[in-house]
Amino acid sequence: MGFVEGNKETGESSVEDDKSEGTHHDSLSRQASESSVYATDHDEEDEDGNKIELGPQCTLKEQLEKDKDDESLRKWKEQLLGSVDVNNIGEILEPEVKITSLSIISPNREDIVLPIPENGKPQGLWFTLKEGSQYILKFTFEVTNNIVSGFKYTNTVWKTGVKVDSSKEMLGTFSPQAEPYTHEMPEETTPSGLFARGQYSARSKFVDDDNKCYLEINYTFDIRRDWA
Repeated sequence: MGFVEGNKETGESSVEDDKSEGTHHDSLSRQASESSVYATDHDEEDEDGNKIELGPQCTLKEQLEKDKDDESLRKWKEQLLGSVDVNNIGEILEPEVKITSLSIISPNREDIVLPIPENGKPQGLWFTLKEGSQYILKFTFEVTNNIVSGFKYTNTVWKTGVKVDSSKEMLGTFSPQAEPYTHEMPEETTPSGLFARGQYSARSKFVDDDNKCYLEINYTFDIRRDWA
């Protein structure tokens, strides 16, 4: 779901301190190469073939034990983890992310709530957009077990077998918590005109720095003169 020319290279952190304290973020999340943080012209190849080499994964308890004599770092870690009970989940290595809702928001219209198929392949057209309309993709997700690092959303769109758009949104690093996270993508505008109308196919994915995919959806949608 994206028609802005070129790839997006945006990043938002789940913790405000990340904007000013980059060294603390590096201490808690595993190191990734620059190619894992920014969109490139070879995203498809990176996701499907070349796995990014990261450092060893650590449990939450191990994360808290690191540099425990550094008072400022310890406080930052506690702020990131919030009310997480590490005694219950601190021994689990693998984070788990579950996308709980997806919706399309457009001015002066009811939100289009998209059902999330278990097999990642919605039956028939998943949704219809009006040409030349503004819209925002909004989604919520839950994080459990461990910190998810480099969580990102990617989307590729084709029309008649030709790729017409490829985008990536870097969401950030998130700790497990009871309440779900909510994210809104930047506002976009659907193309308009005779050649813009018709059916498209697309693939959306939610992945982390390990290229672990938490949700992949392959779907089709329409752009028409008016809303369905």
